Amino acid sequence: MIGGFRAPPPRSRPSNMEDRRTEPGAATPIGDNAEHSDSSHAPDETLGGYLEVHERPPAFTGSDGQPYTASIEVESVEDLTTPYVAYLVFPRWAGAGLGIVGHVETPVLCEGRSRSEVEEEVHALRLSDVKRLLDEAIQRKTEED
Repeated sequence: MIGGFRAPPPRSRPSNMEDRRTEPGAATPIGDNAEHSDSSHAPDETLGGYLEVHERPPAFTGSDGQPYTASIEVESVEDLTTPYVAYLVFPRWAGAGLGIVGHVETPVLCEGRSRSEVEEEVHALRLSDVKRLLDEAIQRKTEED
């Protein structure tokens, strides 16, 4: 309750990231016409929507039990046909949240002709897919170590 105002009960959407898991084998939405998705979804259900609504990166508990946030990285590369690539970096936070103690990252998720093109594609990722990508990155890191 804030200043005597009681917030309405929450809508029927997931209350935490654990509830937003995708089914095994679900496809990553990069390149699957995510712009044609059902418009009844919450505005913060995608990575870009979450960043816009909450003005901070989303936080997740990884499959290793550690806290992570998601960061979009865009780099220019020497490919003249698709000079930009985008991927996600997941900083791992100390238990008290007072600093970054490591990170994992995805492979390149998309390539494009402009920075805005690849950012738009990554912004369209559903948070459930971002969580799946985090867990896949943790698995890859575990296998490499």
